[in-house]
Amino acid sequence: MHAYFPVVSVLGLMLMLFGLVMGFPLAVSFALHDGATQAYDLAILATFATGLLLWSSARGARRDLHVSDGFLLVAATWLIVPVFGALPLMLYLPELSFTDAYFEAASGLTTTGATVLTGLDALPVSINLWRTFMHWVGGMGVIVLMVAVLPLLGIGGRQIFRAETPGPMKESSLTPRITETAKGLWLVYVVLTLACGVALWWAGMAPWEAVIHAFSIMGLGGFSTRDASLGAFDSLPIELVAIVFALLSGINYATHYLVLVQRHPRAYARDPELRWFFGVLALTIVLLCLYLLQRGVYEDAGLALRHVAFHAVSLATSLGLATYDYTAWPMFAQLAVLFLGSFAACSGSTGGGIKMMRAIILYKQVHREVVRALHPSAVVPLRLGRQSVSENVLHAVLAFGFMYMVSIVSLTLVLSASGLELLTAFSGVVACINNTGPGLAEVGPAGNYQGLSDFQTWVLSFAMILGRLEIFTLLVILTPAFWRR
Repeated sequence: MHAYFPVVSVLGLMLMLFGLVMGFPLAVSFALHDGATQAYDLAILATFATGLLLWSSARGARRDLHVSDGFLLVAATWLIVPVFGALPLMLYLPELSFTDAYFEAASGLTTTGATVLTGLDALPVSINLWRTFMHWVGGMGVIVLMVAVLPLLGIGGRQIFRAETPGPMKESSLTPRITETAKGLWLVYVVLTLACGVALWWAGMAPWEAVIHAFSIMGLGGFSTRDASLGAFDSLPIELVAIVFALLSGINYATHYLVLVQRHPRAYARDPELRWFFGVLALTIVLLCLYLLQRGVYEDAGLALRHVAFHAVSLATSLGLATYDYTAWPMFAQLAVLFLGSFAACSGSTGGGIKMMRAIILYKQVHREVVRALHPSAVVPLRLGRQSVSENVLHAVLAFGFMYMVSIVSLTLVLSASGLELLTAFSGVVACINNTGPGLAEVGPAGNYQGLSDFQTWVLSFAMILGRLEIFTLLVILTPAFWRR
């Protein structure tokens, strides 16, 4: 047991920090007298006291974290922190069960945006703020935030950072020190969030709603202050702001950081994902507009473009905000926008899915196998931009793709066996494992996840965390070999 004390110690520190983070909505609640102050008082006390207990019980463990410790800490954080994130919701809404509160908090921290709550318009500002602030904190990752603090405590953070971040950032840091990397990413994140909030305010949102939706958009979460999501505002300027900042948040933050440091946009041109990211989105929007106009769903091309562009971007980036019930579209169009969330967001972004980089590698490998079938002796290198893709990376991507499909099929079958209608089960799993939020049928944008049984809700909570940790981080700690010291 003593072997895990360093993990317990850091987890305690994270919970104490998370308790302090709740001070933000507490201050808002106190300033606005919205009636939720006591819920935050008790939640902060319970969270901080638990963290302090864990830290003090293992504070003698000063060794650096091993790779296995990093995986365990990341998984434990994402499984345990939602318990405490749920406390303000349960304390303010006593009718909310622990299952539903955990689902809501896990959805917030994993930036999924799937909700079990109704009557959002009547909730206190601080409760809606807490829901989307969890998006914002989870968007870049609680772990990455702690990486900037861990070296000050004498605990190395590189193993945690590698376990948390996807894509090419696993292999190299942007600056020589991992702490500086984490700080740089957070700087970009904060600057873009401030810009998003100001833009939403300028577009017509009330100040607090602009702040709340800025957290939601930059975290690519999808929680809103309204039951009708962004559709309640019926504002083209607000929708355009949401599209622009969702696209920015769907791009690798490492690329944003390099542009900021170099003061030149050349990093965008060198990012091999970007042309695919924008190309796939543009092609999808054009084709879906033509399809829906041809099917008579819309008579006005401008209205078709408005609805299709917003929802294509929203689901592709895994934002999940909605302005219209797109389940009224023909099934092909519904599945097309849902499918975008599986791969379109760039690696190193706050989006979900397998990420565009893996999708490009899978596509190029298929192309390479076709060429080899026609020309068996041909040497066909696999490249991503100017870099060659090693066989190790290729094998890892293929394994990830396989486990991604297995996870979707397995969880869909489990939900179907529990009595859930097949389309609802499938789209709910896809939406949760991609951290998109709304699915189709009962869990579409006009509904929510409130009608699910406790068992079904826990399955989808697991799917959200599994998707957020990109499957293998969670699966690693479930293998017997992991626990053999």
